[in-house]
Amino acid sequence: MKLPYAKALWATVCVALALLGLLLLLGGFDTSESSTTVAPPSGVAHRVGNGEPLQPLPPTPELAPEKVSLGEKLFYEPRLSGSNSVACTSCHNLAHGGADVRRYSTGANNTPGVVNTPSVFNASLNFAQFWDGRATTLEQQAVEPLLDPNEMAASWASLLAKLQADPNYVQAFNAIYSDGITQANLIDALVTFERSLITQNAPFDRYLKGDHAALNALEIDGYRRFKDYGCASCHQGDNIGGNMFQRFGVMANYFATRTLTRADLGRFNVTGREEDRYVFKVPSLRNVAVTAPYFHDGSATTLEQAVTVMGRYQLGRELSPEDVRALSAFLRTLTGEWRGRPLQ
Repeated sequence: MKLPYAKALWATVCVALALLGLLLLLGGFDTSESSTTVAPPSGVAHRVGNGEPLQPLPPTPELAPEKVSLGEKLFYEPRLSGSNSVACTSCHNLAHGGADVRRYSTGANNTPGVVNTPSVFNASLNFAQFWDGRATTLEQQAVEPLLDPNEMAASWASLLAKLQADPNYVQAFNAIYSDGITQANLIDALVTFERSLITQNAPFDRYLKGDHAALNALEIDGYRRFKDYGCASCHQGDNIGGNMFQRFGVMANYFATRTLTRADLGRFNVTGREEDRYVFKVPSLRNVAVTAPYFHDGSATTLEQAVTVMGRYQLGRELSPEDVRALSAFLRTLTGEWRGRPLQ
């Protein structure tokens, strides 16, 4: 082989390997037929170059303040429900982690839900919405609860008529949208407000940005165990989850001793694929300490209980009391602030 040709070939190989490495880093290859594969991590564009699998939250996006204000008003508006008794905040309580302290939320007709309510804080960073990932955008997610007979039980005709009968809403919509109160504009305002719900300044974010005094020794040890035991394989990126699907019960059958519900089937209900049975969107762990109860079924009532269950069924290990204590201490450092106050 002539030397110039060999050098050219070697250069081509090096370029190809570099591109392959970049694609793998960004999650660009899907070598599996199962929907448990990883989506590109939500935080990849915001990484701070610290080499960590977990990343600080991105800045709260620049949003039109008048839309945020209108969306917040709508978020608290019970007239969006058929019974005029339930608002978005009835299930996504912003005073309690953006979720619901109950196992299942209750809808407009006093009908209990079938899955535990996820937090609305930082939901805009998820790659899909709902436990089964059936909505790929916040806009799609926002529509479903409004019209679901077991949730807000409204119809577009009735809820738009109620808003159009209110001069304050007419004025607010007309000031922002040229066509006033419409389905699309209502959803746009709601979603704009939801995009503002980014919880900054968690102790762990401060730690990642260089403030090593933000965590104590136990919390740092918990983060080490979080990485060493493999928790960060699914809970990573800037939202510490929310960017892939995964089976609940990787190492043991979580559902073996219980009567199954339709909700337990997870993503199978969306795709009909057998490999998606018991598969769910990996939840974000942001603010997890203030969003009990846990899991799609709300079966874990404390953070420590949830950590123990995750160790057993997802990692295949019985966590020691020291493990649970350290991991729980670390998870409590993920509680951020909204409007200058830590979430509760």
